[in-house]
Amino acid sequence: MRKTELSGKQDFQEMMMDILNPLLPHYSEGCARLNIGVTAAHYDQGAVWMEAFARPLWGLVPFHAGGGSSPEFDRIYREGLANGTDPDHPEYWGEPADYDQRFVEMAAIAYAILMQPEIYWEPLTEQGKKNLAGYLYKINEHELPDCNWIFFDVLVNIAMKKVGYPYSEECLARYLDRAEAYYLGEGWYKDGGGDQRDYYISFAIHFYSLIYAKFMDQEDPERARLYRDRACLFAKQFIYWFDEDGPSIAFGRSMTYRFAQVSFFSACLLAGVEPFPVPVMKGLITRHLRSWLERPVFDRDGILTIGYGYPNLLMAEQYNAPGSPYWCMKAFAFLALPDDHPFWSAQAGPLPQLPPQCAMEQGAMILRRYPGHVTAYAPGLYSSQEHNQMPAKYGKFAYDSKFGFSIAKSSCQLHEAAPDSMLAFCVGDYVFMRRICQEYRIEENAVYSKWSPFPGIEVETVLIPTEEGHIRKHRITSSIACEAVDGGFAVSNALGEQAVKEEKETEGLASNSWSSCSVKSRKGEGRGEVIIPSPNTNLLYPKTLIPAVRYQIREGVTELETEVRAAVFGPRPSAQPF
Repeated sequence: MRKTELSGKQDFQEMMMDILNPLLPHYSEGCARLNIGVTAAHYDQGAVWMEAFARPLWGLVPFHAGGGSSPEFDRIYREGLANGTDPDHPEYWGEPADYDQRFVEMAAIAYAILMQPEIYWEPLTEQGKKNLAGYLYKINEHELPDCNWIFFDVLVNIAMKKVGYPYSEECLARYLDRAEAYYLGEGWYKDGGGDQRDYYISFAIHFYSLIYAKFMDQEDPERARLYRDRACLFAKQFIYWFDEDGPSIAFGRSMTYRFAQVSFFSACLLAGVEPFPVPVMKGLITRHLRSWLERPVFDRDGILTIGYGYPNLLMAEQYNAPGSPYWCMKAFAFLALPDDHPFWSAQAGPLPQLPPQCAMEQGAMILRRYPGHVTAYAPGLYSSQEHNQMPAKYGKFAYDSKFGFSIAKSSCQLHEAAPDSMLAFCVGDYVFMRRICQEYRIEENAVYSKWSPFPGIEVETVLIPTEEGHIRKHRITSSIACEAVDGGFAVSNALGEQAVKEEKETEGLASNSWSSCSVKSRKGEGRGEVIIPSPNTNLLYPKTLIPAVRYQIREGVTELETEVRAAVFGPRPSAQPF
C-alpha cells in the first residue's frame, strides 16, 4: 500500500485506487463475480459474488464523479452489471428472496446510477438497462428487515425514478415514513424497531439520508433540509467518537468495515453539509484514513481482510463474506467534490476545542476525551442477540479508540472469556458477563445499568468518568457465593512493546512502551491480578494483558467499588510486527 501525503485530490485518488487495484485479477470472465476468498457467510454464493462485485462501487463512483479515470474498472462494471442481472447468463446473481443480502448490494448500484449514469447506466444496451432495472425493482416485491435496510429500497427507487424506469412510489413513501419512527432526537436515530445505536446510525441511516438530500433536493426540499439539519446535530456528538490522532472507538457490530467509521463526514461534504469548518473535517478524515494505513488490514496480495486491527475471523459477523470489508469504501464519498472545492486546498486542521465530556442521552452513552484516546461508557443496550458476539460488542462498560475491546473464545475459562472492561462472574466452571441491560440511565456524569449475568445474580452498576479513567460502583444481590473479576482495558502485548504486568494486593497493572491500565479495588474483598487472555481476542492487538481485581461475592448483598485508570503517553510503535 503506497502511503501518500493525503493533501490534494490526487493523493486521495491514488490511495483509493491502491486499495482497489489488487482486486483486478480476481474478477470473473463475465465480470459479475469477484472471487477473493473462501470463507463463508450465511447467505448463498450468488449473493457473496454480488456483494464483492458491488462494494468497490462505494469508492469508484465518487472517484469517477470527481474526475478520476479507470478504464479497466469501467469495462468490468459495464459488463458485470449487464451479466449479473441477465437471467440467461451463467454469472446471473440469482433470484432474491425476502430479507436477501442482494438488497444490501443494490444500494451501491443505485448510488452508481444516481451519481454517474454516463458510466454505469447509459453505456448499457436497451436490454441491459431493462434487465438491470427489473432486477433492482425486485427489492419492492420482497420483505425487508425493519432497520437501516429500508434505505436500500429508497435509493433504488430514486435511482430508477431519475433514469425514467419503473419504480414504486408506494414503497418509497412507506419507507421514508417508516424511517421517521426511528428518529430519537439530537440527530440520533435507532437502527430500526429496537434500541440499537451504533455506527449504523452514521454510516448507514445518515449516509443514505444525505445521499437522498443531495439527489432529491429539488423534488423533496423539505425532507432534504430535514436530513441535513439532523446531520448537523448528529455531527456535534459523533465527533467525540474520534480521538486526536484519527482512530475512533471500536464499538458494536460490523467492525470489519473499518474506515467506513468516517464516511458520515464524507457524506456531509458530498451533500453540502458543514457542521464544522472544512479544515476540521479534512483533518478528521485524513488522520482517520492514515491511521488505518498503519495497521495490517490487507493480506500479502493487498486484499482487505475480515477483521479489525488485523485479520480475525473470531470477531466476524455471520454476514461477513470475503467482499464484505469493502463497505469501507463509503469513506471516499468526498472524492466526488469538484476540483475547486475548498476541501482540496485546505490544510488538515485539528479537532475543534471540545468540552472533555459529552453525555449522549439519545446516543445512550457518555463519551470522555483523554490525552491520546477517547472512551465511551455504555449501559449494555442493544436490540437482539442474533448477531455474533453481541454481549462483547455492546455489553462492556467501556469502549476505547486505542485499547479497543475483546471478544470471547469461550465461557469455559477466564483467559478464553477475555473479560476486559467487564465484571465477570466465575460460577462453577464457567464465566458469565453482562449480556444486555434490564434498565439504564444516562446522567450528566454517570451511566447506570441493571443487569443479570446468571440466574440468582442481579447487578446494579454505576460508571463515573474521571480525569484519569473511571469509577465503577457495583451493588450485587446474589443467591450464591462465587467470585467476580473486574477487568480493565486490554493492553497490547505485541512483540517489541515491552509489556509488563504487576499484581499487587488490591491492584492489577499492565503497561507497555506507549500505554498503561491499572485496576484497583476501593471497596470489597479484592485482590489484584493480570489476565493473559487467549491470542486474537482483542480487536486491535493479537496479544494483550488485562489488569483486573478478583472479588469474593457472598450470598446476599455485596457492594464493590473499582477504580480504572488508563493512559496513552506516546504513539504506538507501528514499525513493530504484530
